[in-house]
Amino acid sequence: TKIIYWTTTILVFLFDGVMPALTFNTDLAKQGISSLGYPDYFRILLTFYKVIGAILLILPAVKGRVKEWVYAGFAFNLISAAVSHWAVQGFTMQVVLPLIIFAVLAVSYIHYHKLQNAVVHSTYK
Repeated sequence: TKIIYWTTTILVFLFDGVMPALTFNTDLAKQGISSLGYPDYFRILLTFYKVIGAILLILPAVKGRVKEWVYAGFAFNLISAAVSHWAVQGFTMQVVLPLIIFAVLAVSYIHYHKLQNAVVHSTYK
């Protein structure tokens, strides 16, 4: 459970935290946001929230409601990305990739709760 949790959490951290931080100011990122009809400031705001969320997701000290909100934020973002790309560009790989990352996020979330439940049960034994 720990291996699955950390593997999936690190993948989400890399794809939705590190990559946006390193590429948000490229021409490709600027074109990607504008092609969907979003204003340029949205790209900066989205990157800021992704990086903060990724940091909070990866830190073991962050638990409870904060972690839940981070998972929810990433879920909303990934679903919105898939819907936005599908609505504007049709069904392409740009729709599938956020859904794949969403599936990885879901596995991380499930195993996060398995680990939390294991900790709770071990303290009551």
